[in-house]
Amino acid sequence: MGARLSSNGHKLAHSESIEGLQSEACKRQRSSSFLWDDNPRLIPSLPDEISIQILARLPRISHFNAKLVSRSWKDAVTSGEIYKLRKELGTTEEWLYVLTKTDGNKLIWHALDPVSQIWQRLPLMPNVVADEGMRWGLSGFRLWNMVGSSVIADSIRGLLGRKRSLDQIPFCGCAIGAVDDCLYVLGGFSRALVMNNVWRYNPIINAWSEVTPMSIGRAYCKTGVLNNKLYVVGGVTRGRVALSPLQSAEVFDPCSGTWSEIPSMPFSKAQVLPTAFLADLLKPIATGMTPYRGKIYVPQSLYCWPFFVDVGGEVYDPETNSWTEMPMGMGEGWPARQAGTKLSVIVDEELYALDPSSSRDSARIKVYDQQDDAWKVIEGDIPIHDLTDSESPYLLAGFLGKLHVITKDTSNNILVMQADRRNIFPSAPAPPLSSASLGESLRAFSETVSASSENLWRVIASRNAGTTELVSCQILDV
Repeated sequence: MGARLSSNGHKLAHSESIEGLQSEACKRQRSSSFLWDDNPRLIPSLPDEISIQILARLPRISHFNAKLVSRSWKDAVTSGEIYKLRKELGTTEEWLYVLTKTDGNKLIWHALDPVSQIWQRLPLMPNVVADEGMRWGLSGFRLWNMVGSSVIADSIRGLLGRKRSLDQIPFCGCAIGAVDDCLYVLGGFSRALVMNNVWRYNPIINAWSEVTPMSIGRAYCKTGVLNNKLYVVGGVTRGRVALSPLQSAEVFDPCSGTWSEIPSMPFSKAQVLPTAFLADLLKPIATGMTPYRGKIYVPQSLYCWPFFVDVGGEVYDPETNSWTEMPMGMGEGWPARQAGTKLSVIVDEELYALDPSSSRDSARIKVYDQQDDAWKVIEGDIPIHDLTDSESPYLLAGFLGKLHVITKDTSNNILVMQADRRNIFPSAPAPPLSSASLGESLRAFSETVSASSENLWRVIASRNAGTTELVSCQILDV
């Protein structure tokens, strides 16, 4: 899957040796491929049905070398048949995919195999070029002042601060999702255009392709997956004279490759502001999105750059195709990352978020108790370096049945930290906890951590990232 990268210093020699072995494998393939390619079977003397069974049990990290054996092996490894069989056999593997942004605003994906701790670099996304006929002429001053969310405003202001014209604004503000074993990159800004394009990365063939676009151009929208469908809400789009926030939502079905509109977010709390002045000044915006227990939860804020006010959120129920108000405790207590954005992750049907406000060099995990409608703190600090200048100082991910935090240290290394507590993060799915049992688990967990909090988190992988910034992450189970 592209170039190999070492996870830490001692992995470099290992990666170099792998590359050397791959080079030798290429030479051997050229000298002996005719012996394999002339053979009608994947493995001589074995029926292909058995050979496919063998290939389906190979670790994904070995697929690169497997494709070098022969054309028939390459065709088999890059076909969907093996991956369907892997699901039936239960041999799929969860890999972490991390999106980073370079100083030149180039987006680069890296994949981590958490078992071997080997990083791989994905192919670059296709070049995003705005349509000359659709370019949006708008002054930088108006764009800056009309974009209210501080995340968006800071991004645009940073670009304008470099004295670039709008036509030179690079691709930014895209949303990320993962559904049906593929990565999706949606919308964003390209030069002066708000994009509705959607790009898909297929890990089986290790390639990007463009798929059906969204119904409207969106930048900085929120995404989530429920019932194997990709939901997109909010963001900003191009108005007649400026950028304007979106209340609309739509859903993508990867099986049919089509988008369908769903009811727009009501933003009910924005409708009850006391004066017309405030209603015109404060603009509603979605600040997060989480699929949780069969519904889509969207925290929201009212903003007027550089200020924002949390106003709870709303919940979409696909069964009734309607929105309702988010429970008060959930909305008011949802921890906010800088600039009001709210990250969260589901691990074994429980909702976790990271609260960065405890200190400059640490943070804490909170878990939502649905019975009590309250966020409860899990004792034990997470060592996070102060990255206030970064758009995404940390990311959350759930894989291998455990909670993970991805961040950077003072040496510019990307760290993948795993919560190493089986009693609160079981390795196998568990039924939803009642209020009492969740409280007991949290108390037991707190007592354990108080004795040895330094052992709560362990680094399972790392790699040097230089000055690149974290943007987003996703998990694919292939």
